Amino acid sequence: MKKVVIGMSGGVDSSVAALLLKKEGYDVIGLFMRNWDASINNDIEGNPTLNESICPQEQDYNDALSICNSIGIPLHRVDFVKEYWDYVFTYFLDELKKGRTPNPDIMCNKYIKFDMFLKEAKKLGADYIATGHYARLENGKLLRGIDTNKDQTYFLSQLNREQLKDVLFPIGNLEKPQVRKIAEEYNLITADKKDSTGICFIGERNFTKFLTNYLPNLPGKIVNINTNDIMGEHIGLMYYTIGQRRGLHIGGTRYRLYVVGKNLKDNILYVSDDEKEIYLYSDSCIVDTINWLGNSPLIKCTAKFRYRQEDNPVELEWLNETEIIVKYPQMVKSVTPGQACVFYSGDECLGGGIIKEVRKNQEKLWYL
Repeated sequence: MKKVVIGMSGGVDSSVAALLLKKEGYDVIGLFMRNWDASINNDIEGNPTLNESICPQEQDYNDALSICNSIGIPLHRVDFVKEYWDYVFTYFLDELKKGRTPNPDIMCNKYIKFDMFLKEAKKLGADYIATGHYARLENGKLLRGIDTNKDQTYFLSQLNREQLKDVLFPIGNLEKPQVRKIAEEYNLITADKKDSTGICFIGERNFTKFLTNYLPNLPGKIVNINTNDIMGEHIGLMYYTIGQRRGLHIGGTRYRLYVVGKNLKDNILYVSDDEKEIYLYSDSCIVDTINWLGNSPLIKCTAKFRYRQEDNPVELEWLNETEIIVKYPQMVKSVTPGQACVFYSGDECLGGGIIKEVRKNQEKLWYL
């Protein structure tokens, strides 16, 4: 009997994934990862909740334990707090300092869920590891999950072939309503549990108050890029991303203002009230840290520059094995340094990289 170690998060997706593996006849072992020190936890308003009877992370563990007990599999617990800090959270903070918009979930998958977790699973004798991701693996290819609204290949794009070699995605062929229905049929306590949001493993909390524990606030001017008028004061460049419209707390213009760029040297946040949003559009970008999963480098494919974005047809100019110029003459809105650019050919995820520089007419956009 093949042994599978599955990552149990305390959510409905991993719960159903474990159940399906058990029903298929695998020897299933659950493994819960503790990746953040929640001994002093902040609630969604940023208030310390040290004296609460249980923190959200402990509740997730208790839910995972309940699920494992109900389907008859053991649950182990492992501490990756230091590794998460070293490989994911430090990267997250460094990118914010550079004025970029990072995606820590991608690095969490690369360094924690499919690296540290894999090594721990091997210690337990695993033939395979499994997770509750909405993705599929067929003939060594990483494919989108059947549920296009929940597909998570974007977040798996930095995994290499070796990391994906012995992985199972039990719910990749299911849609989310089907997953919840299965959980209800088997009376799993996570059937109606809300999906987690926020930073990977850190959870839901007031982002601004949370970050002040690690990075100092540096208020500065908000400048209208069209008129050069000072529109107000920002609370720190790290709190804003390209295309953002909410939370600027400024008005007095005909059209709603939106973020178009940052000047780190002078600590200026650039905004625009241009109705056509011309400052948000670019026609190419440089993507580095390339992780290519396709059989051979392609010249034409599609790409996502953000998770919820539609596929965009692109043309690739390979500078070297780890850096590409991605061209999209049809123009794309809000391509943002620090975000992932993920490549596809139909349902196949070809890999991805990190957006380094955004361009228009072959020139770097100075305000980004």
